[in-house]
Amino acid sequence: MNVRRSAAVLAAVAVLGAAAPAAADSSPSPTPQALPSALYGDTDPQYDGVWRQSLALLAQHAAGAEPPKAAVGWLTGQQCADGSFAPFRADPSAACDAKTMVDTNQTAAVQALAALGGHDAVTEKAVGWLKSVQNKDGGWGYIAGGASDTNSTSVVIGALAAAGEKPGEVKNSGKSPYDALLGLELPCTGEGAGAFAFQPEKDGSLAANADATAAGVLGALGKGLLVEPGKGDGEAAGSCVKATTPEQAAANGAAHLSGELTAEGHLLAVTPGGEEQPDFGNTADAVIALAARGDAAQADKSYAWLEKNAADWAAQSGPAAYAQLILAAHATGADPRDFGGTDLVKQLRAAGPAAPEKTTKATEQAEDEKDESSPFGVWWFVGVCLVAGIGIGFLISNRTKKQQP
Repeated sequence: MNVRRSAAVLAAVAVLGAAAPAAADSSPSPTPQALPSALYGDTDPQYDGVWRQSLALLAQHAAGAEPPKAAVGWLTGQQCADGSFAPFRADPSAACDAKTMVDTNQTAAVQALAALGGHDAVTEKAVGWLKSVQNKDGGWGYIAGGASDTNSTSVVIGALAAAGEKPGEVKNSGKSPYDALLGLELPCTGEGAGAFAFQPEKDGSLAANADATAAGVLGALGKGLLVEPGKGDGEAAGSCVKATTPEQAAANGAAHLSGELTAEGHLLAVTPGGEEQPDFGNTADAVIALAARGDAAQADKSYAWLEKNAADWAAQSGPAAYAQLILAAHATGADPRDFGGTDLVKQLRAAGPAAPEKTTKATEQAEDEKDESSPFGVWWFVGVCLVAGIGIGFLISNRTKKQQP
């Protein structure tokens, strides 16, 4: 779940904006509400509250740090009775209704709760809702019933896998999520060969999208945001061949990502006016996707670039960015507490509610003594969404950044 999937977020914003009633000119400006104390970050959670909260919990779990109970409780309390999640419900005690803008990406973020364990009722209801809104092509759109996109389909695959489901067996009209992803991958000829598109263009053509490709690689591999390091096939992706299986589609996507990374090891932004600038979020997504497939050499090179250059970006972007970098560190087997001299875990935890006392004390002791045998070893990863980043990508990409699908 990550700081990515900006395309999905922009789509959600457009839908929410269209659905919002116009305010009367004579109405006084509402008094800003205080943010929940259990929420990570201090920016408006209207469009990404559940997503970034989930990323924060997943990242701490990856680093072996126990998330605060208040933060976990806030997340579980956001669920609607039917199992779905909206980005933010200011009053969770009020029942969800037709005006509650639930979406697949926030709902799929329950893979954080699946990783933490002890929340089976919440995850089972969420999975049930996701299955109920699966499209006939086997995929999912950001909004239930919307056209399938690579990022949303991939993050839902991650949620299904985290909950113990077999994504390939979750079908509508005989189509699985993998069928949808195969239909969103570009052919091996022409520009963008082997990449994934976010969605088809209006004329039905497919345009390569780095964020969607990173998400698509993870989805095609049947992996969620929790990817253990060293579990890939250990081989760099070869030349693109016509994909008839999800595994081949993942290999094609990984090869495209490797080709798109610059000599320095990072992806370039595609936001109008920001071309030729590094894209930190999508680079982290690419690291995770390549590491998940076992393309260790390129993943390590790009992670090394992030380690040298991304600390300031994370500080400016907030908890979801810290979480994404922690997950990228885990995917490559690196230590997120020594990210070019920055302790990403400490920075992330400082952006949320107070940590459990026993964990805080142990962490402080480890920092003071610089004890290499600290109990908080790195054993986890990402990733967001998705959901096309603020956060899919994971795939999820800073969910607040503006990126064209």
